[in-house]
Amino acid sequence: MVIIQNGTLVCPEGLRHGDVALEGDKVVRIAVHLEPAEGDEVYDVAGCWVFPGFIDAHTHMQCWTGMDWTADSFETGTRAAACGGTTTIVDYATADRGVTMPDALAEWYRRADGTCTANYAFHMALAEWNERNRADLARMREEGVCSFKTYFAYDHLRLNDAETLEVLGALRPLGATLCVHCENGTVVDALQRRVFDAGITGPEGHPLSRPAECEAEAISRLLYLAHLAGDARVNVVHLSTKMGLDAIRAAKARGQKNIFVETCPQYLLLDDTRYLERGEDGFAGAKYVMSPPLRKPSDREALREALERGEIDTIATDHCSFNLHGQKDRGKGDFRKIPNGGAGVEHRPALIATSFAGRLGPEDLCRLMSENPAKVFGMWPAKGRLAEGADADVCVWDPSVAWTISAATQHQNVDHTPYEGFECRGRARLTFVNGVLAVRDGEPTGTKPGRYVSR
Repeated sequence: MVIIQNGTLVCPEGLRHGDVALEGDKVVRIAVHLEPAEGDEVYDVAGCWVFPGFIDAHTHMQCWTGMDWTADSFETGTRAAACGGTTTIVDYATADRGVTMPDALAEWYRRADGTCTANYAFHMALAEWNERNRADLARMREEGVCSFKTYFAYDHLRLNDAETLEVLGALRPLGATLCVHCENGTVVDALQRRVFDAGITGPEGHPLSRPAECEAEAISRLLYLAHLAGDARVNVVHLSTKMGLDAIRAAKARGQKNIFVETCPQYLLLDDTRYLERGEDGFAGAKYVMSPPLRKPSDREALREALERGEIDTIATDHCSFNLHGQKDRGKGDFRKIPNGGAGVEHRPALIATSFAGRLGPEDLCRLMSENPAKVFGMWPAKGRLAEGADADVCVWDPSVAWTISAATQHQNVDHTPYEGFECRGRARLTFVNGVLAVRDGEPTGTKPGRYVSR
């Protein structure tokens, strides 16, 4: 048995001081004090917070995006996640056009099975809507997939409004959630041509071609479609703008239900001045080319305020890593050819804990990065809570450790980080996945206890 002693436990009923016992893959006992027996592994974590393992419900590992393969495989990506305290990711399996959902799911199993340090579940993204996909939705539910994704952007992925409405209607009786990438793709395509033709070819052209209005319009459209489908469950992914936030507020003010909202660290910490970074080769701004793009400081502040007010349900990363050299630099001279995506799966907990120090406490961090993701995406109560009978996914967090984020020391398999030089306060001291010690003091132990999470 594993006994974690003397920690501040972040439990559903609040903070308490005590011990936690793990046996096999379950939390078996929580008490003020547990007396170890011979052979027990004991970890004294005085001064630390003991969280249920964090959940990152938006990643893209080992994925072909239409432009390139992401730099992180499931092996490297889940190892990095666990080093930061994340014990479960929910990755986007994608049924490209001409590919069935069962075949896509089988391919994602092949990529992940046996390679993962953290646990993994899958959303299923649909690039087309037809009778075969409609019929396969029930099969996906039987396979433990309870969340799906569609796009309003990207020509090779997006559905039209009528198709989106049909998907929402088909998912509602299944109790499934539709995650939607909310950007007006038709307008983005036109603005990309306009910006490029105006002679703006570097990374700074990226945010100009994807303005806040493109996100806000798409969010508003999604929410009206979801209302037409009987207030079907929708998750607005990677919210980045105040205009988009206002569209969500308007829908909720009308009384619409089943709206869930996700944002990411990049939209809470960074802004669009990053695209002007030059670096040694004049192309450093490409590190921040992701969709949606980084926004204005006013957007960042609006989202931070909304987060503190409880208007945002979850913080994920949209981890979609590409190397600056050999991948993103293929877009020199044409920002439209820069692979879209950024890295963050390793650093999310430290970034949020540090940047919201004094404003969000351990219970808030647990709600945003563990409890709510588990509830929204069908993993509660096995995951997302520190309680007897829950899964033995545990992050022991030392709030006293000071350290600096650097690409030179990270475990993400990418040659840069958007947060280079960010000074953090707090780090995962121990990360247990299914009761197995996977990380000690931010470094992997070499175990691969991660497994598929059926939801």
